[in-house]
Amino acid sequence: MGNNNQERSLKGLDWVNFFMADVATGIGPFLAIYLTATRHWDPASVGIVVAAQAVAGVVAQVPAGWLVDNSTKKKWLVIFGAMLVAAGCVAIVLARNVPSEVAVQIVIGLTAAIFPPAIAAIALGIVGKPKLSRRAGRNEGFNHAGNVVFAVLAGGIGAIFGQQWIFYASALFATGTVISAWIIRDEDIDNEAARAADEGDGLNKDDRKAPRIASLSDLLADRRILIFTASVVLFHFANAAMLPLVGELLSKGKDGASSMYMSACIVAAQLVMIPVAILTGKLADRWGRKPLFLAGFAVLALRGVLYTLGKGAVYLIAVQSLDGVGAAIFGVLWVIIISDLAKGTGRFNLLQGAIQAALGAGAFLSNFLAGFVVKSLGYNAGFLGLAGIASVGLIFFAFFMPETKDQSTRETITSSPTTAPAHV
Repeated sequence: MGNNNQERSLKGLDWVNFFMADVATGIGPFLAIYLTATRHWDPASVGIVVAAQAVAGVVAQVPAGWLVDNSTKKKWLVIFGAMLVAAGCVAIVLARNVPSEVAVQIVIGLTAAIFPPAIAAIALGIVGKPKLSRRAGRNEGFNHAGNVVFAVLAGGIGAIFGQQWIFYASALFATGTVISAWIIRDEDIDNEAARAADEGDGLNKDDRKAPRIASLSDLLADRRILIFTASVVLFHFANAAMLPLVGELLSKGKDGASSMYMSACIVAAQLVMIPVAILTGKLADRWGRKPLFLAGFAVLALRGVLYTLGKGAVYLIAVQSLDGVGAAIFGVLWVIIISDLAKGTGRFNLLQGAIQAALGAGAFLSNFLAGFVVKSLGYNAGFLGLAGIASVGLIFFAFFMPETKDQSTRETITSSPTTAPAHV
């Protein structure tokens, strides 16, 4: 009976990943188009609104990870978060000025920060560390499938009924997240395993060592964590601005079809992401994490160069499909690598929050600086600059980041007699 219940919880987790694909940030690419094409707001106002969610998300990541680590009701964090985001999606349309729209985006940004650590924690808590790689690949596969469905719906809805209806559709997707999370059983989630506090790797609860919770200074003493954090910043510094820049190129002089072009870019990448994510989950334990992560950096650098070799819509969308390779590899591996680094620390979700904040910082730098480069030197310079950053990231990761598969965390974290349990 227990296995049947766990299967039910895993099915619920599948559909949480499917429906939450656009609950958090999937509406982001359409928000700028809506405010520009429908509201006719100036670029400065649009930039403030879009940046508000990103900044709020970065600020909330570490507290969100801490909250997930210490919560024994993880599915309820997802349920309440999705309900808030659903209300926020409707409020996007109802808000009529910049201050109110900024307030809505801050609420969405703060709330959406809970989803990545909560979903990864639920997965780890149900399947355990030995099965996490395949589960992470499956989570990403369902997430990208949801992105494809939503992007197709959003492109059609925006073109036929108006851009504002995209946000009503996103609210419905958030409702699907609530229903799916409800199916997950709290008792199927091992909360010590979910925060990587146990080192038993499949042992019965009674046979495990007492969990030790690492202090923040212990985590910072692990240079692998700092190297990986820097690598994440470089990856998203190179990646984040590419899709918006391609969207700008495709939308020039085609305001009515702008949502359709953005939808095509997203769908092209997401269709590639589904098989790549599942394959990455299978290969991560066989090949190790490092060669796959390096492949993600290499594809990202190649994509930046290819954008400069053609400007036709079909060509640009085809190149954008390569985002499916790099983003899928990253989406699966970052959770797995963090679980490797956090093993035995009890800080899996706190680390996720910290590295998610680094991801947001990299994305902010990418969009902020790419805009200035493109304005001054043109789109080709912007794409080549992003490709150069990806190349720096590849070299940095290759030389400094060790393989984390089957490695234990530092002795200072897991076994030092001077490390006292932290009560949080």
